[in-house]
Amino acid sequence: MQQVFERAPLHATTLELIWQWFHRIVAVYCLLFGVLYWVRLVGIYEGANWRFDLMPVHWQVVSVTLAVLFPFAASGLWMLASWGFVIWFICAVIETTMYAGFPDLYGWRIEVIVSHALVAVIYATFRLVFYIRSRKQED
Repeated sequence: MQQVFERAPLHATTLELIWQWFHRIVAVYCLLFGVLYWVRLVGIYEGANWRFDLMPVHWQVVSVTLAVLFPFAASGLWMLASWGFVIWFICAVIETTMYAGFPDLYGWRIEVIVSHALVAVIYATFRLVFYIRSRKQED
C-alpha cells in the first residue's frame, strides 16, 4: 500500500522574497563586472594597456581571476546557493584591496569600494534579521 504524504504549501515571507531579490540583483551586478573584465581581456575595451598581452602583470593576474570568479559568483547568487556570497566576498576583497590598498597600481575607484561595502552591510543586516527571527520562533 502506498502512502501519500502531503506537504503544506510553502509560502515565502516578504522578507524571504526580498532576500531572494537581493541575491538576484547582486548576481546581475556580478555578471556585469565579470563581463567587463572579459571585455578588457579580449581587447574590445578602448584604452591604453587594456588587452591581455599589453597589460602589466599585476593587471593580468587580477583580471583573469575576477573574470572567472565574478560570473561564478553570479551563478551561485542567482541559484540562491550559500556559496554564491562566499565567492562574491572573495571578489569584493580582491577589488577592495586593489583599489584601496594599491591605488598607485590600479587607480582609486571609490564607487567600487562603496558598492561592495553597501552589499556587505545589506547582507549582514539580512542575516541578523533572520537570526533574530529564528530566535523569536524558538521561544
